[in-house]
Amino acid sequence: MREKVETVLDKVRPLLQRDGGDVQLVDVEEDGTVKVKLKGACAGCPGATMTLKMGIERVLKEQIPEVKQVVSV
Repeated sequence: MREKVETVLDKVRPLLQRDGGDVQLVDVEEDGTVKVKLKGACAGCPGATMTLKMGIERVLKEQIPEVKQVVSV
């Protein structure tokens, strides 16, 4: 499943990079939890939680049904 998550993140990444941010995959757990680290402008952005939940998590869940949640570490 890690490869699937990386593939989807590669599709989301250009949108984040356009605003000076990025996302790094940290871990994919057996229970469907995906751990990511927001980098660059995303790391300190007040809208980071919105980006994480409404952007990254939504896209991952749509394309990979096994994903249950995405958390920032």
